[in-house]
Amino acid sequence: MTEKFDWFVVFAEMRTGSNFLETNLNALGGVACHGEAFNPHFIGYPNRTEILGVSRALRDIDPARLLNAVKAQPGVLGGFRYFHDHDPRVLDAILNDPRCAKIVLTRNPLDSYVSWKIAKATNQWKLTDVKRRKEARAEFDAEEFAAHVAALQAFQVTLLNRLQTSGQTAFYVAYEDLQDLAVMNGLAAWLGVEGRLEALDQSLKVQNPEPVLAKVANPEEMERALSGLDRFNLTRTPNFEPRRGAGVPSFVAGAKTPLLYLPIRGGPEEEVLRWLAALDGVNEADLPTRMNQKQLRQWKRANPDHRSFTVLRHPAARAHAVFCRRILGAGPGSFARLRELLRTQFKLPLPADGIGPDYTSERHREAFEGFLGFVKASLAGQTALRLDAAWSTQAQSLTSFADFMVPDQVLREDELATLLPELARRRGHPGPPAIDMAAPDQPHALGDIYDPGLEALVADTYQRDYVMFGFGPWPG
Repeated sequence: MTEKFDWFVVFAEMRTGSNFLETNLNALGGVACHGEAFNPHFIGYPNRTEILGVSRALRDIDPARLLNAVKAQPGVLGGFRYFHDHDPRVLDAILNDPRCAKIVLTRNPLDSYVSWKIAKATNQWKLTDVKRRKEARAEFDAEEFAAHVAALQAFQVTLLNRLQTSGQTAFYVAYEDLQDLAVMNGLAAWLGVEGRLEALDQSLKVQNPEPVLAKVANPEEMERALSGLDRFNLTRTPNFEPRRGAGVPSFVAGAKTPLLYLPIRGGPEEEVLRWLAALDGVNEADLPTRMNQKQLRQWKRANPDHRSFTVLRHPAARAHAVFCRRILGAGPGSFARLRELLRTQFKLPLPADGIGPDYTSERHREAFEGFLGFVKASLAGQTALRLDAAWSTQAQSLTSFADFMVPDQVLREDELATLLPELARRRGHPGPPAIDMAAPDQPHALGDIYDPGLEALVADTYQRDYVMFGFGPWPG
């Protein structure tokens, strides 16, 4: 232990040089690294049966026992190597403890993949004598490599996010840094141990020093596959929306039929709620809602055959409905203060004294286009005004739901007449009613102003939803 840390973890992966790093760490006085302590296939090393008196069987039953043994070593800073596929039960304990030093070792994923393929082919995972080196060339597999990269990237993002949100920092080491004595001694200083290395360990040898193209049996196929990778995420739709809670109190259950509706704001909420009430012959006010998470879990246990659903609305219809009700409207649920800000600050041609005969469809079209411009800026985090759920992306709503539960079915508004009654029949309802479809918006219907130019504006504003859900032009 040191004044800074009680224990340490090396986050690494196969064929990243973690054996070499461990060897040099163990050469420092007062440091003890115990290999892959939580590898599900062995404990520490393939030929070991226990670590610090904890057997593999005991570790598997109670992983905290081994963690505590590593931390409790008297006069020694203990640690181990942890890969993305090691026992996930200990990851929270590692990441939540600021007294645990985090060392992150990385390597070019193509190099680590090719090295792994060669090691598998030769069954030679370490090299201490160059004369015993076995040679083989890797067979590049595009799908296998893509999965390899995805797994490594996902784990690195998890590490980075957890360290950021907990206010911790890690010591990052690249594969190439392992041959730099100054970096290794810098790591020792960061750990807070007094020992320093006079030279790097020479027992382990680089197994495959050739260029990567020379180590692959099918380099042409590899080059074709790599050329198709979007290395810089050129096709990614940026997302600056803030994360939201799951919104459990907004969920609505059937009074008798075990259905649970997860509303997306701006969608056909009123129509679905009327249908849910009519389904069991009750008033809308009698539908179970405003449940907290505990109450919803109790409802789900009481209705083990329940099904949950949400409804997507075409972004053009959704944005226009929100604009008409929330911005133009003056009734319950309208945003009077926001309307005034949009009129004065964003210069939307909105009527100051209510809708009158001079509010033509042309003026309505101009105001709606201005609203779409505001929404686009709001989604990009470019305004000081709040991003309301009514115009956030539907993709973000589904992501928020998933923090608590994932809906069984994601329906689309134009499918409700067929799929919603069928869903009720499958839950035992003998004769579900038809659903009333949404009436045209007021004071002007979307169809009065819609054209390809307006569709292009909506698609540009809600690009994330169009990509995620495959929306095409508004069907009318």
